[in-house]
Amino acid sequence: MIRRIAVLSNLRLSPLLHASFRLGLLAAVLAGCALRDPPTPVPPARWAADGRLVPPDLVLVLADGTRAPTRLWRARGPERAVVLALHGFDDSRDAWEPAGPALAARGITVYAPDLRGFGGMPDRGAWAGAGQLVRDAADEARLVAARHPGVPLYLMGESMGGAVLVCLMAQPGAPHVAGTILLAPAVWRLGMGTRATLDLFAAVAPSWRVTGHELPVHVVAGDDMAAMRRLYFDPLTLRATRMPALSGLASLMDRAADAAPRLRGPALLLYGGRDQLVPPAAMAALWRGLPAAVRRDYLPGGYHLLLRSRTRDAALADIAQWIADPDRWLPSGGDAAPGLADLAGE
Repeated sequence: MIRRIAVLSNLRLSPLLHASFRLGLLAAVLAGCALRDPPTPVPPARWAADGRLVPPDLVLVLADGTRAPTRLWRARGPERAVVLALHGFDDSRDAWEPAGPALAARGITVYAPDLRGFGGMPDRGAWAGAGQLVRDAADEARLVAARHPGVPLYLMGESMGGAVLVCLMAQPGAPHVAGTILLAPAVWRLGMGTRATLDLFAAVAPSWRVTGHELPVHVVAGDDMAAMRRLYFDPLTLRATRMPALSGLASLMDRAADAAPRLRGPALLLYGGRDQLVPPAAMAALWRGLPAAVRRDYLPGGYHLLLRSRTRDAALADIAQWIADPDRWLPSGGDAAPGLADLAGE
């Protein structure tokens, strides 16, 4: 079971859409789609805590009245900064369980809401649209800032959450924040053929679900088995992706790729050398296209879920250092590593 944990959440889309998977394989995979969501797995007794449902600490009320369940880790001691953290595809507010306490211990408060369509949101499983996700992020940034006047506000996004923040912070009316932290953001041009195929399936078979078990590949998203177990058994994790959501995510990734050169304000981008979800070529294109002022942090041993991998401590130390003093070299040395374009053979 543990070896199959990676075929979940934002783990399942990327191999399906990798350039080496042609449209014929895509059609064959989709032919095996389910029409119902699979049941939530029950953990064995020794891992019972991994299946717990943690109630939200608060609810953020968005502009249209939608209520976003949110987890909160308050800074211990003097509050140095506050972070709004956005999770990845098919994930939830619980994505930040390993990182939230560690950042709080460094004086950084973390707010982690469920994104619309995910976690405990009322439209769980649906796709709200890239524009709506971006508007929600702006609402949440405003609400969090109002709760912490005078405290530097940072935005942090993992995978899909990072793509949402790229779109948000490229807008002329982007919120005034101290910085943006992008963890392996899902910024990737998939090509017109793949996009058209996904759009077609979303239109003609919107109830089809992809569970990840259809894929003829083994994908590793993180190597911290405790964190991977929690992701697998967490009742908030979505275990089947509906076709409109799959198509919508592809559209969001394209939109983020278009927006990336216009990213505003200080930013830190982290990427792991063992990422099997956002391929090196896609990240190298983003690496080159971002504004020169963006700090690029390459962690050779890091997997896609950088904060749920054994490189978590290094990534967290880099994030905390960049928040405290963005002009200093990062502790991991990842900002002094060879350029990703070179490592990708570009």
